Amino acid sequence: MLMLYNSDHFAVVQIEIAAEGEIAPAEGVPALTRGGYEIVDKHARKELFLEGAMAEQFKLGVEKLIETEPSEDDIDAFLARFTTLATQPVVLH
Repeated sequence: MLMLYNSDHFAVVQIEIAAEGEIAPAEGVPALTRGGYEIVDKHARKELFLEGAMAEQFKLGVEKLIETEPSEDDIDAFLARFTTLATQPVVLH
């Protein structure tokens, strides 16, 4: 786990898990992983986990946002777009 972002409103954690039964890749070939991004809305006390294509789109959106040297408010506004998908209550964080 890697904490990517933490503000008064949101926390974003990147999670990568090595694929089970993985055979060591050839030199220079990245290992296969599973994972995604957990986004926690601290005020709503809800979270969501993005994986697969949705995680890739999130990553691309973040990379594009970072190019603009965003403020904390800009980043929070970007993350707020995803909170409508958050349905899991935060039980322990």
